[in-house]
Amino acid sequence: MKPVVYTGTSISHIDAKKILDADYRPPVRRGDLRRLLKDPPEIIGIIDGVFFDSTAVAHREIIEILKSGVIVVGGASMGALRASELDTYGMIGVGRIYEMYRSGAIESDDEVAVTFDGETNEALSLPLVNIRETVNAARIAGIFNEEQAKSFIETTRKIFYPERNYHNIIAECEKKGIIDAHETKILMDFFKEKQVDVKRHDAILVLEKIKELSLEHEI
Repeated sequence: MKPVVYTGTSISHIDAKKILDADYRPPVRRGDLRRLLKDPPEIIGIIDGVFFDSTAVAHREIIEILKSGVIVVGGASMGALRASELDTYGMIGVGRIYEMYRSGAIESDDEVAVTFDGETNEALSLPLVNIRETVNAARIAGIFNEEQAKSFIETTRKIFYPERNYHNIIAECEKKGIIDAHETKILMDFFKEKQVDVKRHDAILVLEKIKELSLEHEI
């Protein structure tokens, strides 16, 4: 049986299929894993999932599927969060975001949360973790000083996650005097051309890890 992978927001199913032959499903919801227990695959990948309400995948579900002998790999988004919480139970975490949660560098669910189109799974807002990495790149490039970068992130954190996009964030930062009109244009150009998508990068690492594990099982 092919691995089952829950994604679509951090990486599209079309792009994911170019990397790994798998049974791709929408972001995981509560109850999805329990339904797999009737005829479980050898490997499950959790990349994206639903956040902040009663439909989020529960820790107990993942533990149950791990105890049944299924390998569970997580990273990038919900997968990174749950892997950081459940790696002691055997869930495999990969990628920078997993390591950030595991080390305590980030803690909140809303670091990776986005709103997404229910039909296409396309993200409609920006995850804070991507903004962090992009702002750090701008700081390294000399566009931000350290104090501005810190203030930019603090301002972003106070914006409700479905409304996080560079237009809204920059407008709020300009209003607060964190950046001026000249810096606004420079920043918009930088974000447009050099946005860091760490969630997509980590999603690819999840798929590559599953491919590696699948080959080991064939042997």
